[in-house]
Amino acid sequence: MMRAVLTVPPLWRSIQRASFCRTAMRLEGGVSMVQGSSRGIGLEFVRQLLEEKEKGQVVATCRDPNGATGLLELKKKHNERLDVLRLDVTDESTIQASANSIAERYGSLNLLINASGVLSLPDILQPETTLRKVEKSSLMFAYEVNAAGPILVIKHMWPLLKVGGSTGSERNFAVVANLSARVGSIGDNGLGGWHSYRASKTALNQLTKTISVEFARRKDPIVCILLHPGTVDTDLSKPFQRNVLESKLFTREFSVQKLLGIIESAKISDNGKFFAWDGQQIPW
Repeated sequence: MMRAVLTVPPLWRSIQRASFCRTAMRLEGGVSMVQGSSRGIGLEFVRQLLEEKEKGQVVATCRDPNGATGLLELKKKHNERLDVLRLDVTDESTIQASANSIAERYGSLNLLINASGVLSLPDILQPETTLRKVEKSSLMFAYEVNAAGPILVIKHMWPLLKVGGSTGSERNFAVVANLSARVGSIGDNGLGGWHSYRASKTALNQLTKTISVEFARRKDPIVCILLHPGTVDTDLSKPFQRNVLESKLFTREFSVQKLLGIIESAKISDNGKFFAWDGQQIPW
């Protein structure tokens, strides 16, 4: 008579092994992951999580860790608290590999920040000022990076967020924060244009909202929120800052400080909500 064999997925085996390690090394301050952290807002999230907090592990991911000079500098200063992993949101195998690595070392995540995004790339993507400039390739590329990528990251990190989500934290739930943009709001769209970027961020909003409903229905201890950082002085926004008032152009330090404040004060009732940098809710 043949016996049924229960197959345990590799990620779950990693989590089980890591659970034994955590009994020996209590991870004070929890474990945070910032996806898309080689520069700009993502890099600033990593810096503040390390330098504004005395405890806690940080996992920073990006496409090319060897070329991420800002992350490498932080690694020199915070070698014991910072892990840098390769993750390309357009390559799902790298997302799975990162999840396996985090599971092996820590077994759980308290905070996941999806900070990657694309607005323009020479010869590939430019914000469209008219329908005549819309191209299928631009629409698909923006969707892949800005919407599909972050959701696939959540998919693969989900077992980590479900298991031990409150390790080292006073909260009894984990937080997923996706960086969106006000231009992704359909209700707030009074200017038009930027078809690919707007649509991809709108898709991110809908996907995040849908995930938040599923997590709530399953009673998973996870709160998903969307964040608009404002117009921040980064490489992403630099080509489009000409008409931005000086008072409306934020430094990375200011924006991330505000966003971390929202994350830190998040409640179960905030699950599925879309917040601007000042804490105000943005219409869908």
